[in-house]
Amino acid sequence: TIANNDQDIEININTRSITMKLAIASILVGSAAAWSSLDMKADGVTSRRGAFGKAVAAGAALAAPGAASAYFVPDLPYPFEALEPYIDAPTMKIHHDKHHATYVANINKAREGKPDVPILDLMADALEAGPGVRNSGGGHYNHALFWTEMVAPDKAKDTKPSAELSAMIDKSFGSFDDMKSKFEAAAAPGATFGSGWVWVCVNMKGDELKIVSTPNQDNPLMKGVGDEVMLPILGIDVWEHAYYLKYQNRRPEYVSNWWNVVNWDKINENFTYVVENHSGVKVDG
Repeated sequence: TIANNDQDIEININTRSITMKLAIASILVGSAAAWSSLDMKADGVTSRRGAFGKAVAAGAALAAPGAASAYFVPDLPYPFEALEPYIDAPTMKIHHDKHHATYVANINKAREGKPDVPILDLMADALEAGPGVRNSGGGHYNHALFWTEMVAPDKAKDTKPSAELSAMIDKSFGSFDDMKSKFEAAAAPGATFGSGWVWVCVNMKGDELKIVSTPNQDNPLMKGVGDEVMLPILGIDVWEHAYYLKYQNRRPEYVSNWWNVVNWDKINENFTYVVENHSGVKVDG
């Protein structure tokens, strides 16, 4: 009888603990929803979305002890309309808030109950891990990197490749213009058929650049995607959802115009990091 009483007490305590965590999770999610309904912006950045996502993630983590902490969609570092006229605000909103969010939701499902690790750490063995990590994890990493590569055109025009990156561009491609031409050729529908990405990558030795195209949400960090694992410093999304509202079937025009919003200060930073660390660029989310 004593043993049974002890067991009943333990079960009752565990039940109360779970109930309390669920209540806290509900409060967090409810508060985040209320907050997100306010028209709040910090320095023009739509930070309420990130706050909402983080609060939901925190609530989910409390409600499900032992599960991996949820990945989240990082805030854009600029307003939706910042990349106009080259990338339109409706495309940015749908791309960021819907498409990227879907990849995040699905990688969280795929990783449910598993240890929390940075999304970068899942990339190398993504093919072996299966479609959940390969497609959704790749989609999350690719987009989280993509948003940071861009900036408003009036700011982008004041950025340029560093002396070190310029030297490697010349060594690898002949000139900056040659690199752009080869990149645009690789991004053309006939070269990257259907959906995918085109990247400028550093090899693992850190002494050469290559242009690599990958299908779907694959990226050059994944073993088995290409002849060798490479470290992307710049990439463009050539899925139709990245450009169709403005450009329809004119993908080459989208790719050509995209250079007007590339933030070379960030690309220089990516280049320096991968050359020094022989590792992929870390991303938020």
